[in-house]
Amino acid sequence: MTYDYLTALCIFALVTSITPGPNNLMLMASGANYGYARSVPHMAGIVAGFAVLLVLVGFGLFEIFETVPATYVVLKIVGVAYLLYLAWKIATAAPPDTVDEDVGAPMTFFQAALFQWVNPKVWTVCLTAITIYAPSRSLSAILLLMLVFAAVTVPSISVWTLMGQRVRNWLTSTLRLRLFNGAMAVLLVASLYPMVIAS
Repeated sequence: MTYDYLTALCIFALVTSITPGPNNLMLMASGANYGYARSVPHMAGIVAGFAVLLVLVGFGLFEIFETVPATYVVLKIVGVAYLLYLAWKIATAAPPDTVDEDVGAPMTFFQAALFQWVNPKVWTVCLTAITIYAPSRSLSAILLLMLVFAAVTVPSISVWTLMGQRVRNWLTSTLRLRLFNGAMAVLLVASLYPMVIAS
């Protein structure tokens, strides 16, 4: 492993983890609706879910896409459908003070971890990272990817959650909160465009 390799990997991890995407947009909405502290399980689930998926892709799932390319198409369809459902849930979410404990709660650790399996951006990042930075698919190379992404992702997603919490004070009226949630839903749908048109 060289300095240039590690630098390039860190930059790749930073760019892919801090740019807008389903995870970050949902965390911003979570931060605005529920605050940073209540969004921590959501963030932890993203990191853990991504790490598990990255390891499994490196150790075998990669071959499925190489052998049966249609599998990736099916994954995209399922992922896009689920993201559209989540966008609708965000857009129609009631203000936290008007619902009971079972409605409008932030995403849990396990929900966030499982969500990574239907997130097209995460699959694209995992496949690209393995192809470029761990072509040997050795244990050491894949574990390095996992550690670098975990180290970079935590502060990256925290930024988005904190941004959401920062606008929380502005979202003091039901109208403003609904407009914000509607905007987040639209951006979430828009974030699918590059993933849908990608080959």
